[in-house]
Amino acid sequence: MSQRNETPALVVSLLLTAGLLGGGLWFLTQRTQLFPLSLPTVQAPNSASVNDRISFGNKILLPSESANAEFNQLKQAGVNAMSNNQFSQAIAMFEAALQKARNAPETLIYLNNARIGDRQSHTLAVPLPIKTDLAGSAEILRGVAQAQTEINRAGGIKGVPLRIAIASDDNDPNIARQLASAFVQDSNILGVVGHYASDVSLAAASVYNSNELVMISPISSSVRLSGFGRYIFRTVPSDYVAARALADYAMRPAQTSQEPSQAKNIAIFFNSQSGYSQSLKQEFSTAISLSGGQISSEVDFSSAGFNPKNAVEQALNQGATILMLAANTGTLEKAMQVVQANQKRAMLLGGDDVYAPRTLEAGSTNAVGMVVAVPWHIQAHLRSPFVIESKKLWGADVNWRSAIAYDATQAFIAGLQKDPTRTGIQKAFSSPEFSASGASQPIRFLPSGDRNTKVQLVKIEPGTRSGTGFDFVPLNPN
Repeated sequence: MSQRNETPALVVSLLLTAGLLGGGLWFLTQRTQLFPLSLPTVQAPNSASVNDRISFGNKILLPSESANAEFNQLKQAGVNAMSNNQFSQAIAMFEAALQKARNAPETLIYLNNARIGDRQSHTLAVPLPIKTDLAGSAEILRGVAQAQTEINRAGGIKGVPLRIAIASDDNDPNIARQLASAFVQDSNILGVVGHYASDVSLAAASVYNSNELVMISPISSSVRLSGFGRYIFRTVPSDYVAARALADYAMRPAQTSQEPSQAKNIAIFFNSQSGYSQSLKQEFSTAISLSGGQISSEVDFSSAGFNPKNAVEQALNQGATILMLAANTGTLEKAMQVVQANQKRAMLLGGDDVYAPRTLEAGSTNAVGMVVAVPWHIQAHLRSPFVIESKKLWGADVNWRSAIAYDATQAFIAGLQKDPTRTGIQKAFSSPEFSASGASQPIRFLPSGDRNTKVQLVKIEPGTRSGTGFDFVPLNPN
């Protein structure tokens, strides 16, 4: 669940021209059984806005993938052609756009869809928080686009290509439920890669599970998703796994210069309004207690009286030698205020939402030594085919969100190869023998729907890869 790319270059290109292409888009007005370019109308008060949120290439959802004006014009022309089922023209426009700026996952997905045209295909939906987290949405789309490109280049799934529907849910539980209802009503959609925030995934999961449509979240890590239902899976490790790894690291005597008894005193900073943050906080607290440690205080970022300097001083006065930042994306800036107020006096830990260029920029020298748990890190897998292909495709490094979204799409591809039906995919995932090739390791699911995998601990150190003067560096890379 998180938000930015491995390098600022991937983020900057998305943010420079945000909002320039919001108007003048076309709808597709024709639907066939094999090419569902507009979804069936949902019988709900907001059905029109829900259908406006979904695109197979007939509208631009990511407002700016590049600052290149010619790229934007070509992309818009491709979208207009898709709106009129002019697939050959759309292909030419999207290909030309990608020649101007290849780091554009929405455009690549639309190009892949245009190449399918009105032929038979298998369809997955990818709901994203585009308006509230543009960079994080693009990161997920990179993983999905790479998996789609690879399978379609290889001839498809037993000869049938993969089509992707992109949707914008604003990280809003109510909108997510409406989109979920639209997806389950369209029989062409065989699975969903999403949603993003844990609260949003939990809201939509009940719709998918009761209507027997498989959802794989590549981001939502809340323990509440574990065992939620037979049709709910995820490729990101749960907060239980991340919390245990961070707790184990924190409790090693060598990680602090303090006496062992003092080294077990930890203050947790979290957001009570975020399901993810609460989940990580609770799992970390439990892990520390089981290891013989003590949580000296819990500080709520969302409290009206939150003061980072006072909170840090109080935690240190209570004997805390470690500060755990269980921040979500929305409270990352407050977490960075804690980092600055700490002045490297206590050791810092963080969950995967802290893994962002902003942490390196705002944390700077005071963030050096901070340890963060993430599902995957590119430097630990530099020789993997996924990493090699991603650099060719995007011209830059990708981060863990792209890798885990790639894994979710790869899992669906493997399920579709076994049985291209909704129930067939669920049965495939639930089988103890199921395995799919991922970005760096096989994808297997536990009976709870969780992925059977570990997390990667990374530490902030001075470096040159990110362009900020600091980098996330894996501990004990493979």
